[in-house]
Amino acid sequence: MTSKDVGPQNLDDMVVVVGDAIDPKSVLGAVAAPECGAIVLFLGTVRSHSPGRTGVTHLEYEAYGGVVEPKIQEVINEARAKWPISKAVAMHRTGVLSVGEISVAVAVCAPHRADAFAAGRYVIDELKVRAPIWKKEHWLGGAEWVREDRGHSS
Repeated sequence: MTSKDVGPQNLDDMVVVVGDAIDPKSVLGAVAAPECGAIVLFLGTVRSHSPGRTGVTHLEYEAYGGVVEPKIQEVINEARAKWPISKAVAMHRTGVLSVGEISVAVAVCAPHRADAFAAGRYVIDELKVRAPIWKKEHWLGGAEWVREDRGHSS
């Protein structure tokens, strides 16, 4: 499926890449809808370790402007074709993030919980693999760019 196959952004969706902190309350507010009985919110946070490495001090994110948001919307549109999503929000941070800070938020609103969970998982899993966002992991004594679809680079 190409981006032209999935169509434009649904007006109820919010897809943004931001340089400032992500506020979970604003994400929940943006995705709430009276016809929905379920909202699933995923927050990805910076952790102090990664596979085979301890002492992670911070992460640095960069995004391909002008491409990243349409690519994330494409993923949401695919989820919308599979599950009855009323609204979806995807926010990703760029810049330097300390341990504990929120790097990504995905929320979906659907009439029932099973659909909300499935759609939310699909969006975050596909976003991490397909969106042109790069992560540089910094730890005591070094740093390395990490690809989400392949784990740590060699």
